[in-house]
Amino acid sequence: MGTLAQAPEGLPMQTDRPQYCRFENEPLPYSYKAMEPYIDIETMYLHHDKHLQTYIDKLNDLIGRNAVLQSATFTEEKCCGFAALVRILRNLDALPDYLQDGVRDNAGGVFNHWFYFNGLSAQPKGRPQGTLADSIHWAFGSFKDFQKEFTKEALAVFGSGYAWLAADADKNLKVIRTANQDTPVAHNLVPIACIDVWEHAYYLKHHNLRQDYVPDWFAVANWDWAQWCYSNPEVFLGAQ
Repeated sequence: MGTLAQAPEGLPMQTDRPQYCRFENEPLPYSYKAMEPYIDIETMYLHHDKHLQTYIDKLNDLIGRNAVLQSATFTEEKCCGFAALVRILRNLDALPDYLQDGVRDNAGGVFNHWFYFNGLSAQPKGRPQGTLADSIHWAFGSFKDFQKEFTKEALAVFGSGYAWLAADADKNLKVIRTANQDTPVAHNLVPIACIDVWEHAYYLKHHNLRQDYVPDWFAVANWDWAQWCYSNPEVFLGAQ
């Protein structure tokens, strides 16, 4: 793992460009109702506009109060991009101990939600195609067997967290669980697909029946996004 650069000291304040960027809640790439009837419109609105926004606000507050995070997000741009988020998460161990939990929770919350929302499609294809489909068949035996393994892990998450299809640096696939807002990138893994099993992701429609939510997630899973992630591991495991 790399290290985060120390914030520069003794430099004059520059007023013509930001000293560090801030994260912003980008609009969904589809309408709030696009996942109906599988994920309801109210859940999509609250999940994106309220829950995700809270993580963004808390992460921006941490950046604003901590020079080491400001150095990690130093940029010409006012709005932080995906690369800055990945860089922070891949270097959590370079942060002071007192910052690590807060950054893991809030940077992880932003990353996981961004990934989850990109991983849904208003025009789903039902199953992966191309090299990802081939690798799923190789790793699990069939797409159906993969679905069984993924469902088992999603239902086994204790409390709040995520189930992921992830790959290592050699593109070997595995299904993993992460607790709370931990992320695969913090463990040198490439995220391919994820289901959010925090109750706010499904409770309004599915109540306490997580087992009913999982097949509805499969119905709108964005396998084009998953293929892109699988084909571009450097986005998550690149230069540190």
